[in-house]
Amino acid sequence: MHCPFCGANDTRVTDSRLVADGDQVRRRRQCASCHERFTTYETAELIMPRVVKSDGSRETFNESKLRAGMLRALEKRPVSAEAIEAAVERIRQSLRARGDREVNARDIGEAVMKALSSLDQVAYIRFASVYRKFQDLDEFRAEIDRLSQEPGDVAPSPLDPQHRGEGR
Repeated sequence: MHCPFCGANDTRVTDSRLVADGDQVRRRRQCASCHERFTTYETAELIMPRVVKSDGSRETFNESKLRAGMLRALEKRPVSAEAIEAAVERIRQSLRARGDREVNARDIGEAVMKALSSLDQVAYIRFASVYRKFQDLDEFRAEIDRLSQEPGDVAPSPLDPQHRGEGR
């Protein structure tokens, strides 16, 4: 690794630790030339599937976009940042676990709705109203009634292999 201070090629690792629940390695390094110390972080580079939009266009998976959509629905709701990050990570992991090169944006939206329904039902309704393009109060009422009748029963995620018919 090049030294960020003097550009020398010879640096050595003085300390390594697992961070981020074991998902990263933090390394303290020291330059052999200028003796400056610096920190690097190492993570596994896992390729996320491309997202196929409803118009057929394709784009790279954007975790920030996923998080922003969830945060918009959860705005001013009593849900911790840790719970939100855990939900985002679960969705990312389920996408990677599929092993597909491409995933429909619709499947990601359904996974977000499932995550939001377990985090906060108001946030779920907010997201669903935009995602499913509710046109009037009757559509809101129908979704709220559906939630009220099945408080503990959540629809399977389209990211789940069982839901896609692969586990049968």
